[in-house]
Parts: sequence; C-alpha cells; structure tokens
Amino acid sequence: MIQAIRYEPGTLWLLDQRRLPAEEAWVACSSVEQVARAIESMVVRGAPAIGIAAAYGVALAARRLAQGVGDAPVQGAAEGAVDRAIRRLADTRPTAVNLHWALARMEERYRRERDAGAGLGELAQALEAEARAIQEEDLAMCRRMAEYGADLLPEGARVLTHCNTGALATGGHGTALGVIRTAWSRGRLRHVWVDETRPVLQGARLTAWELLKEGIPHTLIVDGAAASLMRAGRVDAVLVGADRIAANGDTANKIGTYMLAVLARHHGIPFYVVAPWSTVDPALPSGAHIPIEERNPQEVAGYGEARWAPEASPVANPAFDVTPAELITAIITDRGVLRPPYEEGIARLAAEAGRATSAAPERRG
Repeated sequence: MIQAIRYEPGTLWLLDQRRLPAEEAWVACSSVEQVARAIESMVVRGAPAIGIAAAYGVALAARRLAQGVGDAPVQGAAEGAVDRAIRRLADTRPTAVNLHWALARMEERYRRERDAGAGLGELAQALEAEARAIQEEDLAMCRRMAEYGADLLPEGARVLTHCNTGALATGGHGTALGVIRTAWSRGRLRHVWVDETRPVLQGARLTAWELLKEGIPHTLIVDGAAASLMRAGRVDAVLVGADRIAANGDTANKIGTYMLAVLARHHGIPFYVVAPWSTVDPALPSGAHIPIEERNPQEVAGYGEARWAPEASPVANPAFDVTPAELITAIITDRGVLRPPYEEGIARLAAEAGRATSAAPERRG
C-alpha cells in the first residue's frame, strides 16, 4: 500500500508530492515550523493527510520540549509551546476542516495529560499515540467508505475523478480513489478518467501515478474534456473528495469540482462526494461560510522558471470551489451514505457523534 506519511519519535517523514511522479523523495520534519511549511508548500496535501501531519506536528512540539528540559511536569513547561504549535499549524491552510478537527483532538489529549499530572516525556508519548491513532483511524474510515461507495457503482463502471483523493491524500487507501480501488478489486470497474486538475496538476502527477502503480486502467484528460466525454456517454459516475462539507451538504473541494457537478447534472450522471465524517462541519450552515484559500498566482502563470502568462496580467488562483448540495447525488462517509435532504442526515450523525460545534473557531490567530 502507498503510504505518504511515516513517523518515528522525533521525526515526521513526508513523501514530497511536489516532486512526483518524477522522483519519490522524502522530507524529514523535526519541528512544528517544518511541518507547517510542508503543509503550506504542499509537500503533503489532501484534507485527511493534512490533519494527520498536523497532529504529528503537535507531537513533535512535545517531543522537542521533553528533550530540551527533561521530564518536568507538563503544567507550565509545555503550556505555551503546545498552544503556539497548535496556532501555527491551524493557520497553514484555511479550507480543510480535517486540519482543525485533528488539532482540536490533539489539544484535548494534551489537556487530559496535563490535568492528570503527566511529565513531559509521558506527554510526548501520549501525543504521539494520539497522532498514530488518528492516522490508523483514517485508514479504517477510508476502507469503510470504499465499501459503501463501490456498492453504488454499476458493473463495468467508467468513472471520472478530479484532483487526488488516494493514499497520498489520506492515511492510506483514499476517499474517492479508495472507492475506485475497491471497485476495481471487486471487478466492478472498467475504466477511470483522470482530470489533470489545473493548476497544480494533482490528477496528472498524483492520481495517474497511483493508478499506474496498481494497474488500474485509466486515461488522463485535460479538465476541459469532461463535458465531451459525458455527452458521448462515456462516463457512468463522477467521484470526488471534499475539504469541508457544511451542515446543508454544500461541499468545498478542489477548484473545478463545481463545474463537474453542473455537467453531471445536465447529462444525468450520478455525482458522488466521498469524505470521512471529520470533513463534515455540522455547525457551518452552508457553503457560503466556507473560507476559500487563495494560492500563489505563479501556480497559474507559470511553473518553475517558466512563465507563460504576461507579467502584467493579474491572476486569480482560488484553490477550491463550493458545490451546492442540490447537485450532489450522495455523500459517502465512513458512517454510511447520506442522501438528500442532507441537513437531516448530517444533524443525525452530529448528534450521534456529540460534535455539533464548528471547527472554524479552532483556527486561531
């Protein structure tokens, strides 16, 4: 299984997704700042993977503190360091709610250990265990979603997917790409159409790389080719991931997702969102409240030292767009498949989880 995140006490290893598919290189992070920069620069990307990396970043803060001052009581010694780590990591990327969910969970574990009188060494071990649990649980959630999603596809399905939602973007297996993996293993999948996903080409560089490694038949297309494929009857379903899902089912995902949803509705093709419950923000009323990250204009205007746009031309580079709930056929979560009206299903799951507070306030600074 492809695994993009590895941890050993004191070091977080991240497969550098900026350099794929040309080179499989790993980046070693031993500090909160290194983890934060890795998230910001997209060494690691994908909402679940960002949350996992941030969780390990908090554990690294405690580990470095314990190495510096010994096994002193947590009270006082770690208070500022852990809080600063959480604030720094929370500010890395605004749209993916998994980041804030994971950090809130790490903060809760920190406070439990502190209140129990743990020493710094014990705190570091506890936070490392919590981060590992988040990663392992994400893998288990991906496998459950994959089973639910594969059941929805017709035999011999030809699916279209956008961006990268595979093992590289999660704790392993993937969300939308996890459904594709499982459907292929069951013999239900015939072909995958892979959107290149401008401007950073996560589909071309990452999704195609994952599918090639596993021998899953696929064809890479430019983003603008999706409409003609649908019109020609060559797409049976669209599968995408999510970075945040509001209480009404509105979904933020990689820029270009909304366009696919409109096209799928026009052509009568099912449009499925695949995301773990940690991606749902049940206290955020609608997609209008989801913050949309604006990234570096150079991602659109050129690559490396090459520039293909005029220097004087202004560039807009929103990393995400919001797909209205009415365009989504179903939301596939690790807790089951949600159908419209999404407010009812999300409210029910939120009540069961006891998590009705928005993750947005957790983003500090």
